Amino acid sequence: MQKELLRMEHIVKTFPGVRALNNAAITVHAGEVMGFMGENGAGKSTLMNVLGGVFPADSGEIYIEGKKVEIHSIYESQQMGVAFIHQELALEPYLTIAENIFLGREMKNSFGMVSKDKMAEAARPFLERVGLNIDPNEYVGKLSLGQQQMVEIAKSFSLNAKILILDEPTSSLSEREVEVLFQTVRDLRSQGMGIIFITHKMAEVFQLCDAVTIMRDGEFMGVRQSDNCTESELISLMVGRDLGNYYTRTYNTPGKVMLEAKHINAGKRAIDCSFQVRSGEILGFYGLVGAGRSELMKAIMGLDPMDSGEIYLEGEKVTSRNPRYMQSKGVALVPESRKTEGLLLNNTISFNITLPVLNRFINFFRVNANKEDEIVDHGIESLRIKTPSSRVNCSTLSGGNQQKVLLAKWLATDPKILILDEPTRGIDVGAKAEIYTIINNLAKAGLAIILISSEMPEVMNMSDRIIVMKEGRITGELSHEENDQEKILKFAMGVSDDE
Repeated sequence: MQKELLRMEHIVKTFPGVRALNNAAITVHAGEVMGFMGENGAGKSTLMNVLGGVFPADSGEIYIEGKKVEIHSIYESQQMGVAFIHQELALEPYLTIAENIFLGREMKNSFGMVSKDKMAEAARPFLERVGLNIDPNEYVGKLSLGQQQMVEIAKSFSLNAKILILDEPTSSLSEREVEVLFQTVRDLRSQGMGIIFITHKMAEVFQLCDAVTIMRDGEFMGVRQSDNCTESELISLMVGRDLGNYYTRTYNTPGKVMLEAKHINAGKRAIDCSFQVRSGEILGFYGLVGAGRSELMKAIMGLDPMDSGEIYLEGEKVTSRNPRYMQSKGVALVPESRKTEGLLLNNTISFNITLPVLNRFINFFRVNANKEDEIVDHGIESLRIKTPSSRVNCSTLSGGNQQKVLLAKWLATDPKILILDEPTRGIDVGAKAEIYTIINNLAKAGLAIILISSEMPEVMNMSDRIIVMKEGRITGELSHEENDQEKILKFAMGVSDDE
């Protein structure tokens, strides 16, 4: 084992009324990728914010390269060789790559003026280290999310970082960008950097990380070597119980056809797509990034333009395709991004849940507060949303509880057909298990459910049938009994059985 770069132990941090960290710990060595896992609210971000200088610990010890240190600010953390790349990237879109890398440390020419040329030249070797072959004078706003992430990592090199914290770095990346990121992380490991990789995805731990540190309820639960542990073991450490097979499904006999799409065309996003979904059935949609799954559903809902095709709801042809009409006919779409498309995070749970059904309790200028509370309370209770009150802002909730609020919002419309686009993205395994149980119970109650997912285990375990798409086309359909990973991938990649 190489030298120890970081050791945090016995860390305690209390906020008013809440002990966020209690005996938290993590150790990272040079040339090591340390996975960092735990349910939402386990204290991962709080511990990293202590390391990153966002706020100080109440007690505990921090050692960097064997030396005991105290960190009182972000600047001090950076000076000690720590770089924290947050899930929400902190780049300025209207500045160039080089200007972002040296923001606050601008280089000047002999006349004392800021020199873009000097900064661009100095930025090139940092960009080369992350494999980013882009002009340093390009504006950051023109880059993809994956490229912006590489700029953040390149910036850490300019700060002489030895310890790199990556917080859910793959949550918004395409599969190709994830591959590039993983290769960059492996290169950094070979150069002796210590990397803390915060993730909810088990596959990433076993694919990339040397070991994984687990936290639960603000406490250090243990370290496991990724080549010498199982997924079930990690889940048990995270949630304090054995979730067993946390994909909950009771397969039902599907009822009548609730939605049928015939020959849908919507530019290159959807090309001659036909399918149907029945009551009590979960129809999975799988595909690689750019396959057109979300775009097909948005075209059906009337959110995006559709060139041609026919849609039938319970056998009746749709004649007025727009979101309001589709909602009135019992179709609800839970969007992929709860932050940008699903919730108004700075508004209350009550406000968000009732937004699509205001007409049920507002008559002209009169508000039926009892009816409003009834709708909200039903959503909170039926989905077990953990909150002290329906009047708190959604931004204060964990990712899993935000996702439940988003579900409650659209279930309040009493849908017959529910389209779920990536319903478990960015939430922990315990919350995932709860969401799977909710989805299963909705199917048992007779809803027709379309489940769009990029996680193959999820779509395989939760679906009665799976439809696979590639570049806007439906390339295959498999029943639950006949699906397997190889078949699904062949359809997703457009590979025939004889290849």
